[in-house]
Amino acid sequence: MLDTEDPIIVANYNANWSDQYEQEKICILNALGDAIADIQHIGSTSVPGLAAKPVIDILLGLKQIPPLPTQIANLEALGYLYCGELGIPNRYYFRRGMPRTYQIHAVQIDSEFWRSHILFRNFLIAHPAAAKQYEDLKRKLAVEFRSDRDRYTNNKAPLIQQLLVQAQAWQKTL
Repeated sequence: MLDTEDPIIVANYNANWSDQYEQEKICILNALGDAIADIQHIGSTSVPGLAAKPVIDILLGLKQIPPLPTQIANLEALGYLYCGELGIPNRYYFRRGMPRTYQIHAVQIDSEFWRSHILFRNFLIAHPAAAKQYEDLKRKLAVEFRSDRDRYTNNKAPLIQQLLVQAQAWQKTL
């Protein structure tokens, strides 16, 4: 897998993550213009107070999927490496930095990938106990699987699925 060179490190929350996202968002908007339907900060760095791998996750809702060659080239000009779907159909992945500092998940706006990632973020923000439960698991797994991203990710999946079920029920109450 592409990410095997990056050790898994879960860092304490950094209030600068939001600013880093906002600055990068401007660069991406300038690079892609009206090809973008929406752009969102997702992942653990988007949840205030939550420890995270120090990688800014960007959810890029494009009007057209897959990204056009010119759009890929424009993101590459910002220093991103285009990795294609990388095992997730209809999600086009870009990464920047060694180790990674930013990653873009380009998807169709309002796809299941889009909806579930926004819902998960919003649920964690609104439910600090769930966020703490997720953080505790991530810290444990980061120690246990420091050099094995696949096992780290696979072992997070059951809790993520459980929290998504709770998030869907919560969403219905809004």
